Amino acid sequence: MKIAFSPCPNDTFVFHALVHGLIPGASDWDVMYADIDITNKLAASGDGLEVMKISYAALPWVLEDYQLLPCGGALGRGCGPLVLTKDGNDDPASLAGKRVAVPSERSTAYLLFRLWAAQKVPGGIGEVIVMPFHEIMPAVRDGRIDAGLVIHEARFTYPEYGLTLMADMGSWWESDTGLPIPLGAIIAKRSLTNPEQIATWIRESVAYAWAHPEASDAYVLEHSQEMSREVAKQHIALYVNDFTADLGEDGYAAVESLLGRAAKEGLVPEFDLSLLR
Repeated sequence: MKIAFSPCPNDTFVFHALVHGLIPGASDWDVMYADIDITNKLAASGDGLEVMKISYAALPWVLEDYQLLPCGGALGRGCGPLVLTKDGNDDPASLAGKRVAVPSERSTAYLLFRLWAAQKVPGGIGEVIVMPFHEIMPAVRDGRIDAGLVIHEARFTYPEYGLTLMADMGSWWESDTGLPIPLGAIIAKRSLTNPEQIATWIRESVAYAWAHPEASDAYVLEHSQEMSREVAKQHIALYVNDFTADLGEDGYAAVESLLGRAAKEGLVPEFDLSLLR
């Protein structure tokens, strides 16, 4: 069976046991490692893999062919995307008409940013540029763009680039809704006959990761794009939590709130919210 997820530490930590044959009775897995923008597009293309990690923001484009699995993904509190600038600029109004880089136009980060900007940036953003997330901070530092929306371990490393935090999208979202931030979703093709079994295997892989946190160290660091061991551990601690094991009512409410609001703003297609469960 084929699965796609990112090389980021939270994903390799979560799926280590599953893809290394450590879950009794689980299928063998062929892994594709890809940036979230790639998996978002692949899932929507009709040529996606059986199981994929995509952004929650990309769900409206794929729900007819894929179902949301209730585990394995990334939701949380205090883990939202950041808007970064340089030269100490922390005034959102200064982004009016400016160039901002984002990691994907079908990402939760992008949806949160556009909903935030609608409130905070009079006149609106100028140009939005899609860029691989690891290239955004250097581009802001070098003045090639005016601001960048960053995700993942960038929240720990942006000071190394001399950048300024303008806004934390997670803090804004949580204060506005009281809900966790839905970031990455695990989806499975609706044509599969065993989605519940796949979800069980993923839960067992999460449980194994928590029970044996050092077992995946080499695998995590192999794919972590030269990230230090300490930053990788911070990354895992932030993005792998109770919502990874089970979305629960708060998790589903967060997804429904984000996508329902985005649909009303025309940022995603209208869709049947009942398809999320």
